[in-house]
Amino acid sequence: MQNILAGVAFLIIGDSHFSRENYLITTLHNELLQRGAQVETFGACGLTAGEWIDSTFASCGTAHRGGDGPVEEYRTGAKSWPIDALIDRVKPNVVVVSIGDTMAAYGRRDMPKQWISENVKALTSRITAHHVSCIWVGPAWGSEGGPFFKTFERAKEMSSFLATQVGPCVYVDSLALAAPGEWKTFDGMHFTTLGYRQWGAALATAIAQCIPEKRAGH
Repeated sequence: MQNILAGVAFLIIGDSHFSRENYLITTLHNELLQRGAQVETFGACGLTAGEWIDSTFASCGTAHRGGDGPVEEYRTGAKSWPIDALIDRVKPNVVVVSIGDTMAAYGRRDMPKQWISENVKALTSRITAHHVSCIWVGPAWGSEGGPFFKTFERAKEMSSFLATQVGPCVYVDSLALAAPGEWKTFDGMHFTTLGYRQWGAALATAIAQCIPEKRAGH
């Protein structure tokens, strides 16, 4: 594969989709590596965007992976990493944020738009203060039902709203990458191994398409 991302250093932070081996911390991470990028990924299960400002307890665990190394998973007493410290540590060209499902309020009648906006702006303001380019990945369709009460309607509402809130980050709409229900899940929200491979491959292609524009800013 052509190294179309050679020389680009990515810092990726994400929610539960990045907190287990064979999730996106494996599949998206590998896809970007194969395209020549430098990649360091951090996942924190259940945390909102605003909870990446400080070190926050993640009740369902965290994970970290650097380069072609193994996925390191943390469970008891796991905490997230403050975004400022991560940017200083990794020194990325591009920060990729993938946080959506944790703020979509599945199962509630109304989506808390003001609260979502405040969370997003808290994080994007810290990233842009470092003068680093940013890409925000929206939620995927998943499957309807399950313990998280996810619905296609709310996933679409959340994605459409996020797209208006994440600037100056470039928005990647995961819903545009597959048909509803195409990527299979085991609980409505989290994907099968094949599903994460499909999402990771599609995301890597979409992210790569954003990079020429991002390079122009450096």
